[in-house]
Amino acid sequence: MTESANPFALPRSCSHCRLGHLCLPRACSFQELGLLDTVIGYQPPYPPKQRIFSQGSPFHSCYVVKSGSVKTVYVNEQGEEKVLGFYLPSEMFGFEGIFQDSHTCSAIALERTTICHISFRNLEQLATQLPSLQHWMFRMMSHELNILEQLNRWLSQNCAEERIIGFLLDLSARQSARNLSPTRFRLTMNRSDIANFLGMALETVSRILARLQRDRLLDIRGREVIINDLATLNRFKSMDDNANDGLNRHLIGRG
Repeated sequence: MTESANPFALPRSCSHCRLGHLCLPRACSFQELGLLDTVIGYQPPYPPKQRIFSQGSPFHSCYVVKSGSVKTVYVNEQGEEKVLGFYLPSEMFGFEGIFQDSHTCSAIALERTTICHISFRNLEQLATQLPSLQHWMFRMMSHELNILEQLNRWLSQNCAEERIIGFLLDLSARQSARNLSPTRFRLTMNRSDIANFLGMALETVSRILARLQRDRLLDIRGREVIINDLATLNRFKSMDDNANDGLNRHLIGRG
């Protein structure tokens, strides 16, 4: 079975991975992609609910989702859990551990998930040899900071319905970036995680989704979402573009 037929097959190299053009610096030559293989490790798939790393664990690597999906969560001193983000194939996570040399959150597989582990120390060393890779690293880190700033603003400025619509449009855009259907996709996260991430009550999320179905803007069959009127949802979102733009992996897809 080829990699394209089996999403859980481990890639032979970055240059052979079907997602390489999405998660790697586009300026890298074929030869430079070969060098990247020396800093990337592959492991068997993580089963659902397995931790990829834990809050407080030492930072050694950053990670790219190859297949499946991941959530990141923070637990405060009172034991309360906050969902920080969701990551889909080709998306990178784990950079938050650089500053303190330890992870400030946990990453958990939402389903059967394969991950590329990138040794950060080796990546730093390789970046000194490849200017395009160094530039890409700086852009990735800067982008993470922008995501957090814009996410906080977005969640504080939008009503509950706008948050739900923005979240669905996020998933739609991220599907489209991977040449998948932007109007039909599966929610790998449960509604409790969605509500937690959006800072809403579970009942509010369910009520708004039910209203969107009654208005025939979308259908929900189990965890499958079918968007019937993408244009209308986008027009609804565009009423507050200043708050919504640029949320990348967390809300507006991958940059």
